[in-house]
Amino acid sequence: MYALKNKVQLIGNLGNAPEVKNLEGGKKIARFSIATNESYRNQKGEKVNETQWHNIVAWGKVAEIAEKYLQKGSEVAVEGKLVSRTYNDKDGNKKYITEVQVNEILMLGEKQGGKA
Repeated sequence: MYALKNKVQLIGNLGNAPEVKNLEGGKKIARFSIATNESYRNQKGEKVNETQWHNIVAWGKVAEIAEKYLQKGSEVAVEGKLVSRTYNDKDGNKKYITEVQVNEILMLGEKQGGKA
């Protein structure tokens, strides 16, 4: 049960191609966002579509996979954990951000150009 304490699984589509940076020591980090969609009926019986955007961070080998295979619009399943952090912006204001730090990416949907 310990592994279930902070576990996130999402299926969605990339909003943009991953932004990849090479760090000191050769390690990579990839950042991207995915949109998840839900449909439900409101009290009037009308169908409502709701989209949520999630910030995703991948490190190391997972970042390399994201860089090589993912592109805008790709449908993916990700699994990881929620990570919250703070930073000060250029004006000195404290900002809070929550991201999903992924440890697994599964590419879904059709292959787009070339082999994956």
